[in-house]
Amino acid sequence: MEQKKKLVISTGAGVSAESGISTFRDADGLWENYPVMDVCSADGFARNPALVHRFYNERRRQLIDCLPNAAHRAIARLEEWYDVYVITQNVDDLHERAGSTRVLHLHGELMKVRSVAHPERVYTLDREHLETTPESLDEYGDHVRPHIVFFQEAVPNIEPAIELVQQADIFVVIGTSLVVYPAAGLLHYVRPGVPVYYIDPRPAAVPGTVHVIADKATVGMEKLEKILCP
Repeated sequence: MEQKKKLVISTGAGVSAESGISTFRDADGLWENYPVMDVCSADGFARNPALVHRFYNERRRQLIDCLPNAAHRAIARLEEWYDVYVITQNVDDLHERAGSTRVLHLHGELMKVRSVAHPERVYTLDREHLETTPESLDEYGDHVRPHIVFFQEAVPNIEPAIELVQQADIFVVIGTSLVVYPAAGLLHYVRPGVPVYYIDPRPAAVPGTVHVIADKATVGMEKLEKILCP
């Protein structure tokens, strides 16, 4: 049996926007009237942890009511044809709910929290227990925080992401402006000669060797499926 090609897909906010997931860019740097650095930075969490917990509680309540869209489902279907790895900047779990089995989250995961004292202790929340506060403790009695990579913090999964891109036989970028680093830099690690596809309704300037599909994620993935799965 012929070995499947490795297809690595990097996704940004645009892949989840059609599911109703808000982005910071939707409101000129504000999300639900919160200044970004107050709720998504290490300094903000140190200064006002109650605000940060409340912000992510609201994001989880929003996420619970959202469903994977056609783009998420199309990405999951590609596993029938390819050895697919998804690298996502998104903190939602819509890729997993759509059926993707290998998802690497660069910026953390909304439905998880972790111990402040022991970051390796990560816990998944459920629908009945979505909310946390500065007083929330884990099973060891340690305070917990959102399992999110705040601004001013390192991106621990960037090295595994780079390794995946370096191994890719096909690389796809979906729904990102290619301005948020380090994720935007993944494009530079693609091996010479590897096909690259970029789906975005307002694509950034990219090298001429990149195949640009200037559509929203759902439409672009429909077109890409026809290219990759004839």
